[in-house]
Amino acid sequence: MSPTLRVQARTGQRTLLVTTAALPLAGWTVHALTLHRRLAATKKDPLTGALRRDAYTARARRILARHDDTAVVMVDADRFKAINDSLGHAAGDAVLVSIAARLTAWAGQRAAVGRLGGDEFAIVLDLPRGAREGRLEQLVRMLHTPISLDDGRTIDIAASVGAATPDTIGTRDLGQLQRAADAALYDGKHTGRAHLATTAHCTTSTINGRRAGRPGTAMWGRAA
Repeated sequence: MSPTLRVQARTGQRTLLVTTAALPLAGWTVHALTLHRRLAATKKDPLTGALRRDAYTARARRILARHDDTAVVMVDADRFKAINDSLGHAAGDAVLVSIAARLTAWAGQRAAVGRLGGDEFAIVLDLPRGAREGRLEQLVRMLHTPISLDDGRTIDIAASVGAATPDTIGTRDLGQLQRAADAALYDGKHTGRAHLATTAHCTTSTINGRRAGRPGTAMWGRAA
């Protein structure tokens, strides 16, 4: 075999080796991408697209640590069981999807929007003090806008909103802020107004795992 032919043969063998080695590598790449997508999907609630509790908690804590003016907002759908019972679970699911979409649109892509369970949602976002009142009023209006089902029916929906801020509560601990916001939410349940927690909500006792309401919260939003 001439030197030229040897080089060609060696090159051909090397090419063959590289090609055969690339096949399992490509397979692993596809597998890795698929695994990454599956892991990313597990971070989100399959119905609403909101973050699951663990993913929400991790993102929320990062936001609280990085920004000075932040707010923790708790949202609870009003009369949700009645909608499920009277119109069916498909209608209930549509309400949850709609609420999650509105929360995401209101909070923006940089916020943490999570579904904590059932009809309960939480948001952590950068919210400057001067914008709180107007932004919470806007949220309440968005959550009180009816939705239309695929079959043409219209559902009047509503949600209660409570918010807590580190500068008012005196902590950046996510758990404490959520508890205070939840207590404020229950102060204004079914009122059509957003309630901002005070330090009094940090010591509110719980009833059946949920915090009982206390008077003295600021209320923003629609009149009841």
